[in-house]
Amino acid sequence: MNTMTYNGYHARIEFDAEDDVFFGKIAGISDIIGFHGDSVAELKKAFHEAVDDYLETCRRIGK
Repeated sequence: MNTMTYNGYHARIEFDAEDDVFFGKIAGISDIIGFHGDSVAELKKAFHEAVDDYLETCRRIGK
């Protein structure tokens, strides 16, 4: 299994050959947070943004 890690969060990464895109979901949290990118660099950036947005949302709602 392919994974990425950022700021203590892990994501499972897959590749969709039909759509020619990488996609992932943040693991180990009760919410479903997904992200995608056309390249590894885009995927990594999208993952970082997803984690940062998730943490900001949790902070705002007191979660």
